[in-house]
Amino acid sequence: MKRNRRISAVAVLALTALGTGTGAGFTATAAPSAAPVATHALDTASAAATPATRSFRGTLPAPTGPYAAGEDVIHLTDANRPDPWVPSSGPRRLTVTMVYPAVPGTGTPAPYMTLAEAAGIIQHRKLPASSGVTPQTLSSVTTHAFDGARPQHGKHPLVILSPAYEDPRMTLTSLATDLASHGYVVALVGHTYEDSGETLANGQTPPCAICGDPPPNFDSVAASRALDVSFVIDELTHGHTAWPLAHLIDKHEIGMAGHSLGGAAAATTMVADRRVRAGVNMDGAFHPALMPGQINRPFLMLGAAVDHPVGGDDTTWQQSWTALGGYKRWLTVTGADHFSFSDLDLLQQQAGFPTPPLAPERGLVITREYVTAFFDQTLKGIHRPLLDGPSPNNPEVLFQN
Repeated sequence: MKRNRRISAVAVLALTALGTGTGAGFTATAAPSAAPVATHALDTASAAATPATRSFRGTLPAPTGPYAAGEDVIHLTDANRPDPWVPSSGPRRLTVTMVYPAVPGTGTPAPYMTLAEAAGIIQHRKLPASSGVTPQTLSSVTTHAFDGARPQHGKHPLVILSPAYEDPRMTLTSLATDLASHGYVVALVGHTYEDSGETLANGQTPPCAICGDPPPNFDSVAASRALDVSFVIDELTHGHTAWPLAHLIDKHEIGMAGHSLGGAAAATTMVADRRVRAGVNMDGAFHPALMPGQINRPFLMLGAAVDHPVGGDDTTWQQSWTALGGYKRWLTVTGADHFSFSDLDLLQQQAGFPTPPLAPERGLVITREYVTAFFDQTLKGIHRPLLDGPSPNNPEVLFQN
């Protein structure tokens, strides 16, 4: 295990040159076949962007809890498992961002991502130069997380976060920092070769190996992510050697949330690993749909109202809802799109691209409030009335069952 965030000055210059090229257009983000394809506004930016170069300055919302959010980036290697997508690369290597409850006023501002990861997004999404989104501006998005921050005392539940297919782990940073501010240790898992690029311990940032047309078998991808997550849990809870602050983790209180395919992976992980006591699927089709008896622990389904109401086109939600045996909630959000549950809608708005009817800030407020309330109730044993029924403060949120 190594901790490494920066890349060399030579690489910086190369990435700067890459970031100033004009993309030819966007390729729509692949969506799980069991759900309607969700097209992100950034995916059509070549038509929407104005010729004049914008000045992009991204800022994520500040955490709402009493603690600050500390951040470390760790690198893990599973010596017992070859990489499932590029076996020639050797054992499975993962980059994980750890976000933890910290003492306010300590540490230094953490970058959103490495320059190489930012350049990977620009290249993968073919962002036009006129957007003003360059490796420098994207990597310097304000996250409200702090490198080297002094941790709060005590032990805290662990929440694993898994991003959407093709999206790197950092796209769930606003949720991660908010959870940390409310007393959770969060592990943002980068699933190597499944997105626009995760910077590994050796400084390389390999591109997606499974993206393209036709898309991969998403059942297999979700199953692979479950293995990734179980390995990360092993590393963080056995011996405290993978991360110097692993003593902060209460290994008996572990939850997982994911966006899109990451949400499917949350369910798949819970089927395979009983250490994960509570799960959240944010707007993802289940791959595969759950069968009765597979999960009898708490589960939250939180999705866009256009795609995931009762009787909606994504039949995996109804089947999985019926199969779930424990405490469960099925919530939909009016006006949301597929990316309202991650950082992406807010960043696209700040870059000048169109946004869904639901304001991006509201999407993040709702996501943070309901996910945190769910884990408070299921991992900390704190009753949260927010989960009992409709709230006048959140009229967009509909209780489906």
